[in-house]
Amino acid sequence: MSEAITLDAVSKVYGKGRGAVAALREVTVRFPRGGFTAVMGPSGSGKSTFLHCAAGLDRPTSGTVRLGDTDLSRLSETKLTELRRERAGFVFQSFNLISSLTVEQNVTLPLRLAGRRADAGRLAELVRRVGLQDRAGHRPAQLSGGQQQRVAIARALISDPEVVFADEPTGALDTMTAREVLTLLRQTVDELGQTIVMVTHDPVAASYADEVLFLADGRVVDTMLGPTAANVADRMIRLGAWNR
Repeated sequence: MSEAITLDAVSKVYGKGRGAVAALREVTVRFPRGGFTAVMGPSGSGKSTFLHCAAGLDRPTSGTVRLGDTDLSRLSETKLTELRRERAGFVFQSFNLISSLTVEQNVTLPLRLAGRRADAGRLAELVRRVGLQDRAGHRPAQLSGGQQQRVAIARALISDPEVVFADEPTGALDTMTAREVLTLLRQTVDELGQTIVMVTHDPVAASYADEVLFLADGRVVDTMLGPTAANVADRMIRLGAWNR
């Protein structure tokens, strides 16, 4: 299986001299196409920096990041913006919907920003897939938190991205709604062949992934295939003790 994303010896340092802080240290990881990977670690382990570098939202201090065969370090800021808009999808904890736009308008926003028209059939299918076919004309204020996150997932998928990056996508949701959203993400992998990289602090959320990547002190310290919530929680407890 070919890689969707490759990080080779990626380090990220903030500041200079004695005040420098290394958020990532020589991280090398490969994410397979059609895989669902969760990224976990104690607070300050480098999870957010990892996601930002992998997604082209931030540039590493050293090392290389490739999306498919594209080396992100060789791209200008304009080209990076185009790449994120056309080849990556994003789902955030806070939904980030435009309050004045309807469900359909929010979903198609990335295409409109790119000057492209949405395929009516694909739009209808995505809205149906996320269970909002009866809410297509509603605005965010008329939707529950779970429904808003479903809109965000459809928006992330509308451009048929190579990778969807999810940053704590269930952090603002109750337990039952979170499970519905995670099931939807799992289905996009199983049924659509989507690649997902998800940062989470929740062992239950991580159990929906194929693999869990554990970070501590800016380094990859462990991986787990076929995770269960109990196994992930146990590893996080031990990892937290190790990190202290």
